[in-house]
Amino acid sequence: MTVDAETQAFMAKLSAAATKPRHLMTPAEAREAFGRLRGILAPGPELREVRDLAIPVEGGALPVRLYVPEGQPPALLVYFHGGGWVVGGIEEFDPLCRELASGAGIAVALVEYRKAPEHPFPGPVEDAWQAACWLSAMRRELLGAELPLLVGGDSAGANLAIATTLRAREKAGPALAGQLLVYPVTDCRFDRASYVDPANQLLTNRETMQWYWTQYAHDEGSRASMLASPCRAPDLSGLPEAIVLTAEHDVLRDEGEEYAGRLRDAGVAVHHWRAPSQMHGFLMMLGILPGSREGLRFVCERLRAVAAAASAAA
Repeated sequence: MTVDAETQAFMAKLSAAATKPRHLMTPAEAREAFGRLRGILAPGPELREVRDLAIPVEGGALPVRLYVPEGQPPALLVYFHGGGWVVGGIEEFDPLCRELASGAGIAVALVEYRKAPEHPFPGPVEDAWQAACWLSAMRRELLGAELPLLVGGDSAGANLAIATTLRAREKAGPALAGQLLVYPVTDCRFDRASYVDPANQLLTNRETMQWYWTQYAHDEGSRASMLASPCRAPDLSGLPEAIVLTAEHDVLRDEGEEYAGRLRDAGVAVHHWRAPSQMHGFLMMLGILPGSREGLRFVCERLRAVAAAASAAA
């Protein structure tokens, strides 16, 4: 099955306007190009509260935007945005997090971690970990109760969410009730079938991912770490219930599904859906790709169920 007509039209428009491919850009050029999404994405729903915060970390502070829907949310999702550890930020992912908060009825904290190449591995992992710990400690002050805590993200952000689950297991806390993994980066290999399939060389292709990895983790030792390539972790038992969304035409499809399978084999509850005819990045393409609505329905339904179960058990 090929990508849907809307994706084909979107890619044709991008190709006509492109000056050069992502992997030939500087990080600054790539950030500017990615930032243009702000002007074309649908704005997302209004919420009861949207508040900007700052998390103190060594050497600075991490911007965070907290989204609170109507009513008392049953859980807090700490969300790390995508962008290959290099591009993206709160403004580009604001519409998606509004949709997650509204659709799942949960509070969402969107974290803007520091980017590579200025902050290479393990810098973003440390930022994600410190953000999760800070938000865990601040739940009562921010939301009136110590709500069950979930972590999640898309692409490189999902990779950081996974690293956070591994770190939390290692340190016996904070307790995590679930993880949302949207087309996650889980390995530094570029030879899986989905990576080399010509039909998958779309918005994020093999060369783009190789460029992102070069910016993020320079040496093979760093890349092989389970905090960078969690498919290489010897044991995935004891990790939180997982919601995994992959896309049919995504270079990361096979590694994301391999990770979901390994979680299942380790006894972790996994809810997985492969979105047909969609490409990498489709979920955030609100108002551009209709397939994002189908993806949001799956994600929000599962988030609502995981949050409700965790709240009832608390």
